[in-house]
Amino acid sequence: MRIGAVNYLNSKPLIEALDELLPNDELILDYPSRLADDLESGLLDVALIPSVEFLRNPEYQIVSDSCVATHGPVLSVKLFSRVPMGEIKTLALDEGSRTSAILSRIMLSQRCGVIPQLEPLPLEKNCENTEADAVLLIGDRAIHSPPGDFVDAWDLGEEWLDWTGLPFVFAVWAARKGTDLNGVEEAICKARDLGIQRLKEIATREAPILGLEFETAHDYLEKNLYFSIGSAEKNGLKLYQKLALEMGLIQERVDLVFRNCTHIG
Repeated sequence: MRIGAVNYLNSKPLIEALDELLPNDELILDYPSRLADDLESGLLDVALIPSVEFLRNPEYQIVSDSCVATHGPVLSVKLFSRVPMGEIKTLALDEGSRTSAILSRIMLSQRCGVIPQLEPLPLEKNCENTEADAVLLIGDRAIHSPPGDFVDAWDLGEEWLDWTGLPFVFAVWAARKGTDLNGVEEAICKARDLGIQRLKEIATREAPILGLEFETAHDYLEKNLYFSIGSAEKNGLKLYQKLALEMGLIQERVDLVFRNCTHIG
């Protein structure tokens, strides 16, 4: 099997020892947007993809309750603005993002009545490379406060919870309907459970690579993230889907289909 996963710190607990659990399968690490494209094109059999990509494709099923979610501040998905949020006219979107790009547009529209002109922020570029009023950053580079003359910032996990009272799910494991995953679903759940047990080890290993203090990395994994889909997370996904549909940001309603994982309630 060809398995795609995100190479961000927030996903490390989901793939802890996954290559050992699935020694005969290929684990490919990439940015979320690229994983979504590769799953759609058939280059991957199963992938950890932005949740909005699942909501856009009726041929996909969620194959594990393992996920990247938050019950409040997420730390790694932030909207930085050079003007008050209600005055944003242009928005640069992190090219690695799709779920968070839609979330930022929903929040600006619903909270501030703002529908900005959009521009991409390439993965190799940073805030200094755009003159947009606001910049969305995701992943490891969002943890660090970027240089620039910003007057306001939203942690989108925190803003979503404050506004809706619900968790937010950023990424899910998905595959096409009918794909025989040969036990991959169970291995994904086992890897997540093992990763949660090893948060200290993961933080110790990854923090120096990212230029973070151990405490920052560990607190992020332990306090800012949640790695299982339950009823509240499903309701958060449903509300996100409803709002994205109403704004025309996704084109059709798809059923939230879960399969073949005993952890899912």
